[in-house]
Amino acid sequence: MVCTRCKMAVKTLLEKEKILATSVELGEVDTKVDLSKDQLEKFDVLLKELGFELIDNRRSQTIEKIKKAIIEFVHYTPDSLPVNLSTFITSKIPQDYNYLSNLFSEVEGTTIEKYYIAQRIEKAKELLVYDELPLSEIAFRLGYSSTAYLSNQFKKLTGLTPSYYKSMKDHKRKSIDL
Repeated sequence: MVCTRCKMAVKTLLEKEKILATSVELGEVDTKVDLSKDQLEKFDVLLKELGFELIDNRRSQTIEKIKKAIIEFVHYTPDSLPVNLSTFITSKIPQDYNYLSNLFSEVEGTTIEKYYIAQRIEKAKELLVYDELPLSEIAFRLGYSSTAYLSNQFKKLTGLTPSYYKSMKDHKRKSIDL
């Protein structure tokens, strides 16, 4: 799951390098002043040591914004939000959805829908591990029309049924961080 530890790691790195930032969000840092080429190169190296990378072209930045929007939609949006994914994405990135979808597919080699499904399944894994909700409630919270539909997608992506996954002692979740 995407977590605030990534943001904290980047904030710590910025402080260590004495780079003043106005905000640090998932996939995005705003600095008070523009960094020199040398500072950017050094910061890129330090980010790579932490498992991150500096994104400096518009297409890559747009892809990261799409991923960030999907992660926000799945992991941080209230269950009752009555919008679909494309509306949510275009509310965050004011561009034509078809353009965003084609760009994402071209650059990532997968569709926005497949990335969205992968995020939903990761959230389902998280909720299954917590063992606080029945599968029907998990399906509802993740916007599935039925537990059967969630179970089918879960098995298709993981090779396991949700109930078997829940019963496993060693829950091995794959990180889909930005």
